[in-house]
Parts: sequence; structure tokens; C-alpha cells
Amino acid sequence: MVTLDVRPQLLDALSALRDRVAAARFPLPLPGAPRARANRDELLAQLDDYLVPRLRDPEAPLLAVVGGSTGAGKSTLVNSLVGRRVSEAGVLRPTTRTPVLVCHPEDHHWFSGMRVLPDLTRVWVPQQEAGDELLLPGEDPTRVLRIETADTLPPGLALLDAPDVDSLVADNRVLAAELICAADVWIMVTTAARYADAVPWHLLRTAKEYDATLVTVLDRVPHQVVSEVSRQYGALLTKAGLGDVPRFTVPELPESAWGGGLLPATAVASLRTWLVHQVQDPAARRYAVARTAHGMLASLKARMPELAGAAAAQHAAALRLTSAVEGAYDSEYARLRGRLQAGAVLAGDALKRWRAFPLDCTAAELLDALVESLAALLLCSVTAADERVGEAWRREPAAAAPELTHRDPTPESAEHRIGMAVRRWRRELEEYAEEEIRDLDRGVAPDPETVAALVATALLGGRRARVAGEGLAERIGAHGALRLRDRGGRLLAEHLDRVVHTERERRLAPLDALDVHPEHQAELIAALSVLQKER
Repeated sequence: MVTLDVRPQLLDALSALRDRVAAARFPLPLPGAPRARANRDELLAQLDDYLVPRLRDPEAPLLAVVGGSTGAGKSTLVNSLVGRRVSEAGVLRPTTRTPVLVCHPEDHHWFSGMRVLPDLTRVWVPQQEAGDELLLPGEDPTRVLRIETADTLPPGLALLDAPDVDSLVADNRVLAAELICAADVWIMVTTAARYADAVPWHLLRTAKEYDATLVTVLDRVPHQVVSEVSRQYGALLTKAGLGDVPRFTVPELPESAWGGGLLPATAVASLRTWLVHQVQDPAARRYAVARTAHGMLASLKARMPELAGAAAAQHAAALRLTSAVEGAYDSEYARLRGRLQAGAVLAGDALKRWRAFPLDCTAAELLDALVESLAALLLCSVTAADERVGEAWRREPAAAAPELTHRDPTPESAEHRIGMAVRRWRRELEEYAEEEIRDLDRGVAPDPETVAALVATALLGGRRARVAGEGLAERIGAHGALRLRDRGGRLLAEHLDRVVHTERERRLAPLDALDVHPEHQAELIAALSVLQKER
């Protein structure tokens, strides 16, 4: 006989594992990412809605979730087990929108709080009519759990009527899967017409994979073919390794055909007897609860490494994308430094202004031309780097993430940012020039703007600007000229570094915001290891 392990150390390890699962991110569109996201969400639902609360409160009522495909008769089955209409049943599909949980009045406190299904808002009105969809103002009907009480149910048993797992409404499908994850007992309902469909078999195989306490109900079976359909369904279950699963058959009756909401008590008597036995027989209850809990715990051994592998793939892809950005910007920056040393700035209008200086061109005009040429060269390098990044990312499927394809919506462009940075460098260079000539004899001290223009030309003009260095030495002395060129050169390098770093970081920012880190893989494996040790 399996027993439920409720040691605090196991709960702590399970809570830590839950936090690691919640922290894992799979935003990049890799082949295995959708499956990883679905597995993470399912695992979180099972941990939050079932495993952790069950281990904390092993004496809580047994929760049996009735699930299945559209038109399987789940609501009618729940109503019939309770003995009155608590969940809306009808011929329109999908009928069940707001899930309904029914329990004995003595057990109401177990479900009115947030012990299980903490993300669902509770609505409870005693003796509410099933057809009334009571919602709080502004509530989303797919995120509400209606609580009903019925003294016709034995204490210790709760039934939950879930939405259709194949509902046309996506939110209903998600909620149905979430509710099933909260179950001690899975009641899978299918019909004589649809027992071979993929949806119910997916649920059955999932229950087998987790070794959950499972019951199947073959509903709406015409009396003429009861034996044949039951035999064929049983053969399919046996072939799938589910031959020992309790199986109940409900005949097709006028009440089920017209959606009246209640079947004769005799039609569901065997299922009701089985459920009552699970809660009233201590050994049967312990086995049902422990089997589902142990099955989910055991499933972590395979599911956690799969999540960790997906996390590692995400980080590897993010690393490739990051490396493409850094490589492109590093390469273009090296090329930029080479072009600056070669005097590429002193070209076009800037070269024309330099040749006219100082007779037909003022120092301010020369500085304006140099600043404009330097900004253009920087923008060209940044644009080239971005183009190289785009070319590399087009070969990487992960780069198709919406967060990475949307460009920066702010009106401030790279051209504007670079222009601001270059003009700031010019202002600081002019301040350096003023400091350098401050101690010179005022009678022979040159104009600070002229000194700044000569320094800028010497730094940016390459070999064609040798005359600028000589003119600077004539005006402020050789030592002063050397000192000013060194300071101006360091200042230029700092501003260039800052510009390139800023643009690179802006390109990397959306990638960084995805929160894909190598720690996710290691933390998932470590959390599983600790849990396995505690088990």
C-alpha cells in the first residue's frame, strides 16, 4: 500500500522546484519551445493546484474532476451524481463555460479559499440555479470557479465539472487542462460515438503517464449496442495498457438526448457507489490520493530534464544571437578606428573647409564640418553593424521572436543620438583648449576655438592634417600641443567607445529583456536533484 509523504523537507524541496519551473523562460521560437511552454504551464498547474496543496493538507476532501470532449454529457453526469441541477446541461455546445465545483456543506471551507486553483475567482450562492451564470462585475467567465454545496454528496468528496477539453474557445481548453491537473481522481467521459477520437485518448494516455487515479465513463450508449461498444472500448483500453482502469457505462436516455440535466439514479448508481467507496473506505482513499500524488512526483524525473534541455537550447540560441551582435559591432568598430587613423573624417566639405582655413573659413565653420563628417562616419559604421546583425539573424530561427523583430518605437534615432554625442565631444574639446591657453600670456594667447579646431583636425585628419599639428605647436608650444592632443585623443576614444557601446546595447536590449539565462537549466536540474534526494 502506497502512503502519502508529507514531510516538511519534501514540501520545501517541492516548493523550491516549483519556483525554478516558474522562472524558466522559453520565448525564442525554437522547434521545441511551444512544447516546453505547454509542459511548464501544465507542470505549474499540477504543482500549484494539486501536488503542493495535497501534501500540505492530506486530509482535504477528495477532488474528482469530470473531463472530456464536447457533447460527452459531463454536466448531465455531474447533475445526476449530485441529484439536482448544479451545472448547466443542454444541446448547445459548448455548454459549460464557468466550471462548477460541488461539495458537501461541511467541506465548503476547503474550496472557498485559495488552497487549490488559486488563480480562479470564487463565486458562491447557496442553492443557485444551474442555468444562472453569476459573475462578479468585470469578471472573465473563464477565470471564475462557482462553488455549490449539496448534502446529497458524502462528506470528503467534491466533484468538478470542467469545460470541454476540445472547446472551440481557446480559454476553455486551457482552463479544462488546468482543472484536470488539480484532480485526485480523473473521470474521463466519452461517448459511444466518439470513444475512439484523439482527444479522449490523449487524456487517457496522459493519466497513464502520470499514473493518476483514473475512471472512464462511456456515456450515451444506445441499449442495442451496449455489449458491442463496451467490448470494443475495453479492448482499446487493454491495448493501451489501461485495462485495469475502472470503467462505467451510461445508457442513452431521453434525459441525455435532450439535455434535461438529470438521469435516473440507477443510470449512475455504479459510478456513484465507486466514488463513495473511495472517500468512505480509509484504505481506498489513501490509495487514490497517494497514487495520483506519487505518479506526479515520479513524472518529474522525466519532465524536469526535458524542461532543462529546452532551457539550455534557449540559452544557446540567445548566445548565438548575442554573439552575432557583439561580433558585428566589434568588427565595425575596429574598421572605424582604422578609418579614423587614415583621416577619413577629413574629406568632402570638411577637407574643403580645412584647405580654406583660416583665410576663407572660420574655426567654428571648420569644427562644424568636422563634427558633421565624424557623425556621418559613426552612423555609417553603426548602420553597417546593424546590417551585419540582420544578415546573421536571418539565418537564425530564434531571431523571429516578435520582441526581436519590432524596432524601437521611440522617435529618437541613431542619427540623433550620434549627433548629440559628437557635439558633446566638441564642447568638451573646446573646454580643454580653454584650459590649455589659460596660463599663456594674454597678449599672445590664441583664440580657444582656433586651438580646438586645430586639435580636432590633427586628431581626425590623418597624414593630411600634419600642418594642423604644426600650427597648434606654434600657437601654444610643443609641450602644450602634445598635452592637448593626448587629452583630446583620449576624449575622442571615450566618446567613440560610448557611442558604439550605446548602440550595441540598444540592439541587445530586447534580447536581454527576454530573460534567457544559463542558470535556468542548472537550477532546474539542481531542484530535481534535491527533490529526488528528499524522496
